Amino acid sequence: MVDGTLGMGYGATSTSFLLAYGVPPVISSTGVHVAEMFTTGASAISHHKFGNINKKLVKNLLIPGVLGSVTGAYLLSDVIDGDFIKPFIAVYMIVLALIIIRKASRKSIVKKKTKKLGILATFGGFMDSVGGGGWGPIVTSTLLGRGRNPRYTIGSVNAAEFAVSFASGITFMLFGGIAGWQIIIGLILGGVLAAPLAAYLVNKIKRKPMMIAVGVLIILLSLKTLSKLL
Repeated sequence: MVDGTLGMGYGATSTSFLLAYGVPPVISSTGVHVAEMFTTGASAISHHKFGNINKKLVKNLLIPGVLGSVTGAYLLSDVIDGDFIKPFIAVYMIVLALIIIRKASRKSIVKKKTKKLGILATFGGFMDSVGGGGWGPIVTSTLLGRGRNPRYTIGSVNAAEFAVSFASGITFMLFGGIAGWQIIIGLILGGVLAAPLAAYLVNKIKRKPMMIAVGVLIILLSLKTLSKLL
């Protein structure tokens, strides 16, 4: 519901719940990424049905996002520790959240052209795989911060996320193996059931409260990440 309505938060919320219930971190991370292969697909179909997708934006995000996610998943499986860079992601997301909330408080937002979408998508896909989440907070937040329409931004980023999640999920399974099928099935069922309702709500929620909700969500999740690390 959170991810489909606000364009972010599936990985962060799901992983937080799983860890709270005692599921090991490795199984939590792999389970969430594999489940997203299905839930993001359902979300993309739902957003398409409700007319929330900008096809040009999806095309610009798709290939760079996939390349970034595959690279990140491979490196996390064999080379680096994702916990090391989490503080930097959290601080970056808090800054973006403050920008979004400030823009939401204005009566009108001047749309600015977003340059280097490929670099943004590559970075978002990479950090999503390495940090256990971040495609939505990084890509959606940046685009909303540039004054893009929340409805089409969220729908398009979610649609591109299907390919990003599928690529990272396959990479995780190839290089790191897979465990915890009960968890994965539960995440898939819940996500698929929530996707159509979330896509419907995007059409009904007004821009200002939606952007404030996005900003508050990012700040809360980022502060939670920082508090755990500190």
